[in-house]
Amino acid sequence: MQEAVKEAEKGLKKNHGGPFGAVIVKDNKIISKAHNEVFKNDPTAHAEMEAIRKASKKLKTFNLKDCILYTSCEPCPMCLVAAYWANIKLSYYGCSSEDAEKIGFNDKSFYSILKGKLKPKTKQIQIDQSKCLIPFNKWKDKKDKVMY
Repeated sequence: MQEAVKEAEKGLKKNHGGPFGAVIVKDNKIISKAHNEVFKNDPTAHAEMEAIRKASKKLKTFNLKDCILYTSCEPCPMCLVAAYWANIKLSYYGCSSEDAEKIGFNDKSFYSILKGKLKPKTKQIQIDQSKCLIPFNKWKDKKDKVMY
């Protein structure tokens, strides 16, 4: 966790984004370290997302099942789901989403959307399903597909 906090401080010093840092560890060795880089014009560049990207690149795999995530703050829903997609089975966090809310971050509202207590701001409308099903059906029939 100490390294995640150092990353958060590094991001603040460089003015890359909020006070968030993350580290991914495998076999007691640090695989990747990252901090929030949203101010580099990428709203998905949260510390956890960046750490996952770096770890996947370094390990040359999308499957981080043997890794542990340390993050200075409770992951937002996007980062939590990214860890899930990466098959990370264990994560430790320092500050809570309530702590983040106290300093101006709205992570809690995203959790409220997922719980059905708040409507999302982004409107979703389904269109062109039949066209979009074409690659889905090709995937379904693909003999050499790798599931993730």
